[in-house]
Amino acid sequence: MATPAKTYSDPIHIAVIGGTGIQELPHFTHVATLTVDTPWGGPSSPISVLHHPSPTNGTPIPIAFLSRHGLHHEYAPHEVPARANIAALRSLGVRTIIAFSAVGSLQEDVKPRDFLAPDQIIDRTKGIRPFTFFEGGMVGHVGFADPFDEGLAKVVRKCGHSLEGEGVRLHDTGTLDPWLTASEPVEGPQFSTRAESHLYRTWGGTIINMSALPEAKLAREAEIAYQMICMSTDYDCWHATNETVTVEMVMGHMKANANNARRFVGAVLDELSKGEYTDLILAKHLEGQSKFAAGMTAAPGRKPEAVVKLSWLFPGYFT
Repeated sequence: MATPAKTYSDPIHIAVIGGTGIQELPHFTHVATLTVDTPWGGPSSPISVLHHPSPTNGTPIPIAFLSRHGLHHEYAPHEVPARANIAALRSLGVRTIIAFSAVGSLQEDVKPRDFLAPDQIIDRTKGIRPFTFFEGGMVGHVGFADPFDEGLAKVVRKCGHSLEGEGVRLHDTGTLDPWLTASEPVEGPQFSTRAESHLYRTWGGTIINMSALPEAKLAREAEIAYQMICMSTDYDCWHATNETVTVEMVMGHMKANANNARRFVGAVLDELSKGEYTDLILAKHLEGQSKFAAGMTAAPGRKPEAVVKLSWLFPGYFT
């Protein structure tokens, strides 16, 4: 097997953020490992570039993989350099992110090892994590009413349901489910108290995790379409079984369901590699929104350091 290159010249439009386990996908070839530096520091891991043949014409489609918590899971949820992760991916040309996350279930029907495509977020983080690119002398406001990309969500649901009966069970927000699939990101690294877990259920929450934010917010600011695929590993601590969440419980379900997770993510990437999704993966519907959003700060009030950082992220927008 050839040693992966350290550079890659072509733009990469699709990325996956998740654990190292889902990098081992069938029919994907590791062609490069990139080290990217950004004005917000380095990302949580080197970025692996994998080639995947397009189902439309067979040409190689590059996919970028980034390990959210580091190659050895060395970053706690509140330590993940999310701004550097998103900025590094955008600098490579990424405009679509499929993010994978283990979650706790707040609903009886979402069983351990079930998959879910969330459509909403209730933010329970505490402001410890840097959550915006627009600060320090340039103010910007982007819409976040629908935190996940509906176009990508449709592809995820289509692929997930196509695998049902083969070990994959997907919950989505269509007519199949009577409740809102809201994700509740919490700060971590500790799991919830029973009181918190019951409270989130009264709010209509479906799942709980420590990763969706600020990742989704930063992706929106960076004009990147973002959709998370979640896999339930536990019932948090509200369930009648009275079990508390442990790392052993979470990792046990992750390992047992790893093959299904890889097949699911692989099916989504396979579908997105088709020519019909070109405009979707380029996030044309988000293009230019941050240039307008950052117009809040008039040129005389823009601090040079902020302009330099944002110009790195958005070449040509603010110069």
